[in-house]
Amino acid sequence: MPLALYTFGMFIAPAEDPANDGFHALNDPVLQAVDQAPGLIARSGYASDLDGSSWGPEVYPRFYQERGDGWSPATLSLWADPESLFAFTYHGLHAAAFRRGREWFVKPQWPPLVLWWHEGPAYPTWAEGVHRHEHLHDHGPSPQAFTLKHAYDATGAPLTLDKDRIRRLRDTQG
Repeated sequence: MPLALYTFGMFIAPAEDPANDGFHALNDPVLQAVDQAPGLIARSGYASDLDGSSWGPEVYPRFYQERGDGWSPATLSLWADPESLFAFTYHGLHAAAFRRGREWFVKPQWPPLVLWWHEGPAYPTWAEGVHRHEHLHDHGPSPQAFTLKHAYDATGAPLTLDKDRIRRLRDTQG
C-alpha cells in the first residue's frame, strides 16, 4: 500500500514578491529531484499544468489566507515507504531548500505535512489531503493522519523508521 503525502505552507509575502525569489529559483530543481527520488511512486501536478496531471481540483486547508495571489505552496504525492520520503526530505537539494523555509513561509500553527496509507487504485485527491491535514491538526497523529516523527504502518501499528535503510537511500542520492 503506498504512503500518501500532503504538504502545505503559506508565504509570508505574496507569491510573486521578490522576497520569494529564492523559493522560486529552487522550486523547479527540487521538483526535478523529487521526480528522480528513490521510492517516489507519483506526484500530482497542479491546476495550472495544462497536461491534466492534477489529482483533482486544488483546495487548501482552513489555515490558508488569501494574499491576492490565489495559491499557496502545497504538494501531493505517493511514496513506497516512509524511509524513502525521509531520505529525500532531509538530504540533498530539498533539505537545503527546507532549511531556508523560514525566509519564505509563515511559521505554521498547523502541521507542515500529513501522511496516510492510501488504499485503492485511484490517486488521492487534494481534498483528501486537506481533510487528512486538518484531521492531524485537530486530533494529533493517528493511523488516519500522521507524521514521520509519529508514524504508523499500514496495519495501524506505531512505526519506527529504519535508520540504516534511510542512510542507504540517502547515500544513493549522492
